[in-house]
Amino acid sequence: MMTLFKTGLVFLLLFFTTIGHSQNEQAATYSIEIDPATFGFKGYAFHLRFKPKNSEHAQLGLGVYAMDLPDVLVDLNKENKDKNWNARINKGFGLFGEYHFSEVNSKWFVGSQLAAQQFKIENKNLSGSQLFTNGLLMGYAGYTWKVGQHFYIKPWAGIGYTTKLSGENVLNNLTYDIDPMMVFATLHLGYTF
Repeated sequence: MMTLFKTGLVFLLLFFTTIGHSQNEQAATYSIEIDPATFGFKGYAFHLRFKPKNSEHAQLGLGVYAMDLPDVLVDLNKENKDKNWNARINKGFGLFGEYHFSEVNSKWFVGSQLAAQQFKIENKNLSGSQLFTNGLLMGYAGYTWKVGQHFYIKPWAGIGYTTKLSGENVLNNLTYDIDPMMVFATLHLGYTF
């Protein structure tokens, strides 16, 4: 548990120390992003992004999100496949660090996420539910298309390491398997101020 967070904090520290500075003074900018797919899965995702003053390439952020996991994501783990699990991220909180190769919110970028996520699991064959919280450290990459001066579309995909921090992933002696490796892909819509 602590190793995951220490690794994430070390990464963020390294990220902050490698932020490039331009010759010309630039103002800090803010962006907001949503993940529209989460709304289709009875959830939400709101992200605030911050480009530090004098930084052309680095962007930091935080996000809150929730959603029902579609069966395809639950069934990616062969231990859970076809076992009638319903899983929901009740609430997730994440810190993000991104490096944009061209400029912030334009073209190719890489990033990392350090998050805590509370899951609620249920099984269609059993009564009751369980809650557990996991930690997530994920690296990801994507591409940003500007749409006009302020709007952008930002698809990305990542792979991460996750581990249970607290709670129970067992319901009536049936275990919801937590795979330490996870893959995720999505699309964000954003607006820069």
